[in-house]
Parts: sequence; C-alpha cells; structure tokens
Amino acid sequence: MQQGQPAQQHEVIAAHLHGQIHDGTLEPGSLLPSEAELCRQFDSSRGPVRQALATLRSEGLITSGRGRRSRVLDSPGTESFESIISATTWLRQTGLTPGARTQYVTEHSATGEVAEQLELDDGEPIVTIRRVRTANEVPFLIEQQHFRMEAGRHLLDLDTDAHSVHEELKRQGISFHTVSRTLTALTPSEEEARLLESDISEPLLRLSMRCFTSAGVPMEYADYRYRADNVSMGMNSSSCTPSPLWVAVNV
Repeated sequence: MQQGQPAQQHEVIAAHLHGQIHDGTLEPGSLLPSEAELCRQFDSSRGPVRQALATLRSEGLITSGRGRRSRVLDSPGTESFESIISATTWLRQTGLTPGARTQYVTEHSATGEVAEQLELDDGEPIVTIRRVRTANEVPFLIEQQHFRMEAGRHLLDLDTDAHSVHEELKRQGISFHTVSRTLTALTPSEEEARLLESDISEPLLRLSMRCFTSAGVPMEYADYRYRADNVSMGMNSSSCTPSPLWVAVNV
C-alpha cells in the first residue's frame, strides 16, 4: 500500500486477519473464516478475499487450503520491514528495551569487501558505526554498519547511544526499499567475546545485510554478530509459495 493512498480491499482484509492472528483471536490451528464468510463480512467479491489469503500464505501464516479452509500455522511471528533493518525497532516490537554502547562513528575510505558491497570504488568516503547492542541491558550483538556518504553524513553528529540510526535516516528523507541478508557461523575473536561477555569457545551467528533504495542503490552494508545462545530464528513455508530462504553448503 502506498502512503497517502486508500487501502485496497484485499489489503484491508489481509490487515484484519493479520491483526486477529497476532492478537491471538485466531490461534495456531484455528480455521479461518470461509471465503463466503469473508465476502459477506467485507461486502467483497471472491477476488480480493483470495488475494488477501494468498498474502497470508506467502508469509507463512496460514496453510495452503487447496479446496479446504485454511488453518493458522504455529508461527514464531513475522518481521516488519522496519524491524529487519533496525535492531532498535526489532527489540521494541519483541517487548525488549534496546540499548547501545558506541565504539566509534567515523568517516573513512571504503576498501575491499565493504567497497564491493556498497558498489563503490576503493578510496571513496563512507561512514562506519560500530556499536555493542543490548537487550534489557544484556549485550547480545556487535553491530557494524557502513553507509554511503549521502546517508552517512547525517549520522556523524548523532548520539548513537541514545538514538536509532534508521529513525534518523528516515527523518532525513532517506528510505530503504529492499534488503538482502546472509547468515553464517563463526568463532569470535578475543575482543568480540569480551564485548559480548561470552566465552571465546561459544560461536557467533554472523548476519550480513545490504539495504537498497528504491532505485537499487546499496546505501548500507551491515555486519551483525550475535551471541548464538541469545537469539533464535525461524520461518514457516508453504508448498504453494517459493520460500525466501536459501541454503548453501560449503565443503
């Protein structure tokens, strides 16, 4: 749905069902109303109803149906786009208090992998922010974000212990349209183990993320390193919809 435009009927129906799933009105295993019931409830034809149900199936919230009424899946919940790109938003939405311990905010020259991921030439200026993120005052994530200068220049004077980086970028009129994420495991360095107050023998989960504008420009490249004992991830998939998850084996 575009900001400032009225919602289409299928979006209204999908939002209503989303709300009922997330507030527990429709519990895991519950049958959804039939297409006919939803048509009557929303004074709708079958087209918008089916489109709304297809949206929920693509998000892994309900079963595929196939001639039967769909059921609500036992879901860990879905991520909003804002919670994907912003750790602060993500923590707030999960009921935790976000915190940050900034290591540095610096302007410097892009090189190597960072330059490649931001599609810049070596030597072009960027802004990098490194923080230890906390949830309810417990350190669980080392966050390193690299920004092209057109975004990063707005962050050089920001109090990054107290304010959300992405909320500030949004306030400055910079928005993201798509993200690409890759998850791997690694052994922490002594410094990483110290910052996360963990044992050096405990692995970290590394999430690499690229954030793109609507024009396809990679504006941010981020490296998140989580304590593996503090985070879990999950998703539901439907047989009628391709999964957004990909898995590679490196041997």
